[in-house]
Amino acid sequence: MHIHYISEQNSILNHFLAQIRDVNIQKDSMRFRKNIERIGEIMAYELSKTLDYKEIDVQTPLGIKHTTTIAEPVVLCSILRAGLALHQGFMSFFDNAENGFVSAYRHHYDNDDKFEILVEYQAAPSFEGKNLILIDPMLATGQSLVAVLHKLHLEHQPKEIHIAVVIATPEGIQYLEENVPENCHLWVAALDEKLNEHNYIVPGLGDAGDLAYGIKL
Repeated sequence: MHIHYISEQNSILNHFLAQIRDVNIQKDSMRFRKNIERIGEIMAYELSKTLDYKEIDVQTPLGIKHTTTIAEPVVLCSILRAGLALHQGFMSFFDNAENGFVSAYRHHYDNDDKFEILVEYQAAPSFEGKNLILIDPMLATGQSLVAVLHKLHLEHQPKEIHIAVVIATPEGIQYLEENVPENCHLWVAALDEKLNEHNYIVPGLGDAGDLAYGIKL
């Protein structure tokens, strides 16, 4: 797995990352969603630099321009519901992409810290020969992303798999390295310190889905 850390060099990305973590700012759910969307746009731009391009000729009002465009189609697939705002950011740049959606959540048997990942809904196009971008803002244990990849089955193999996350942990990255195909790229906006005893990211930002769309029952 190829890992790309995109906040190591200072940019406006770090500004948006600081705002989504700030307890005094993240209470504004509309601003939180917008900042996640902006982060998605920045990540989409950085990711686009690694895709394959083909040469084309474009007719302008005054002549022909020789240029390039993305060679293979892109499929954006987000994990509901937390991934929606990040997905929107990617859609702003990959505006011709096909789109897929998968649900995944932690099911706690006895209201303790032990859980399994349940994946219950899937609506996605074919990935055959395409660039699959799997979108989820938080990479904690990594189990949700692996479960989603298994749910998608991927009998029709994409050309490449790109996993885009806003915040990741070393534990989650290690789990992905052990359980995802070799042709995966992991895009990380920010690497955090660790998981706590409840498997939540520290320092993290809280529950991204709740902050964006309201507290769930």
